[in-house]
Amino acid sequence: MNEPVIVIVGRPNVGKSTLFNRLTRSKTSIVDDAPGVTRDRIYGEAEWNGKKFRVIDTGGLVPNSQDLFEAAIKEQVEIAFQEADAIFFVVDGKSGLTPLDIEIAQNLRKFTKPNFLLVNKADSPELEIIKNDFYRLGIEKIYDISAINGRNLGDLLDDLIESLDFSNVTDKPDPRLRLSIIGKPNVGKSSLVNSLLGYDRSIVTDIPGTTRDSIDSVLKYYGQEIILVDTAGLRRKSKIKENVEFFSNVRTFKALWNSDVAVLLIDAQLGIENQDQRIIQEAVRRRKGLIIAINKWDLIAKDTNTAKVFEEAVRRELGTLDYVPVITISALTKQRIYKLIDLALKIHDERKKKIPTNQLNEILLPEIQKTPPPATPTGKEVKIKYITQVGDHYPIFLFFANEHKYVPEHYKRFLERLIRKHLGFEGVPMTISIKDK
Repeated sequence: MNEPVIVIVGRPNVGKSTLFNRLTRSKTSIVDDAPGVTRDRIYGEAEWNGKKFRVIDTGGLVPNSQDLFEAAIKEQVEIAFQEADAIFFVVDGKSGLTPLDIEIAQNLRKFTKPNFLLVNKADSPELEIIKNDFYRLGIEKIYDISAINGRNLGDLLDDLIESLDFSNVTDKPDPRLRLSIIGKPNVGKSSLVNSLLGYDRSIVTDIPGTTRDSIDSVLKYYGQEIILVDTAGLRRKSKIKENVEFFSNVRTFKALWNSDVAVLLIDAQLGIENQDQRIIQEAVRRRKGLIIAINKWDLIAKDTNTAKVFEEAVRRELGTLDYVPVITISALTKQRIYKLIDLALKIHDERKKKIPTNQLNEILLPEIQKTPPPATPTGKEVKIKYITQVGDHYPIFLFFANEHKYVPEHYKRFLERLIRKHLGFEGVPMTISIKDK
């Protein structure tokens, strides 16, 4: 898809997270009057007049020193322009112009990408005058807005859409598998890509975070072309010392968003950690095919049951995601790396698989009759009458029933297990939806 990316910048407590939540129609960012509440970076999707774009909330920088704060904001704005297609620079109209606002504006003027100055907290037309002081910043596109009630956001978004290039955004499917190699720093992502390609496409060192960019390569594999994306490493937010690490994270999530299948690389000596769980959750939320690859297997002392015990430990961490395949590899010795590609191709096919409606009903309805949904609170029987598969990019199964609103989540998980038991879909997240018959 390659939708344009909008980055929201500004000093703390000017309303960046409120704006993000309104644009994405979510409550993903925590909103509070205390400055620096948004300590994590938030990613979301927005749409205006049929045009989709990505939004990134960059709030929450609260270093110990004011000097460090100014330096961090300056660096972040400069790097933001390297990654973003446009910038929303948010200021607080009620507080007025501050030295930090001036610092940010000076950096914005160095670049040619579209930037929009949003004078926030102009909650009514009578407050339009509060933007006058900000003309001193020398930014052409200035808007008095209210993120909390949406005032003037329509005019802003109209102008934004006109300034963006949507020529690379297409719904036309690319038949090639787009395979992203993701994971924390120093787990061997670049080494794996280099081993698959047979040459050093990426720099490989023992320094975490060496790969700052996402690098696309084409792997020719038994007559097929596969697009490999080697992404910059993710690290826990508490360990981020440079703003460039944040934008490495942005690149990683962009790669995940635009891929068909993701290989999450895990260090065999460390196992699954919290940051890995976050990547898994994002892959499932985006309904991407997923493989857990345990790298550096050559460094593990092994006996007969080592692989089995290790996989069982990983599966305990995965919980209900028991459909995700786990494979042990070594990027260094090339152990099972081509089996990994075979598995990714299989999952790519599984993700596109369509089950005929008559087959779905013949297989699943007898099983459902044996174990029907629980009755409604009034004792009325809930019956599932019909099943069909929809969705062009990943599997969505519609179950039509009476009293559908009483079908609990645990029964939806039962239905998903039934589908996987009889019809496969290894490594592929799916959506189960109950509709009125």
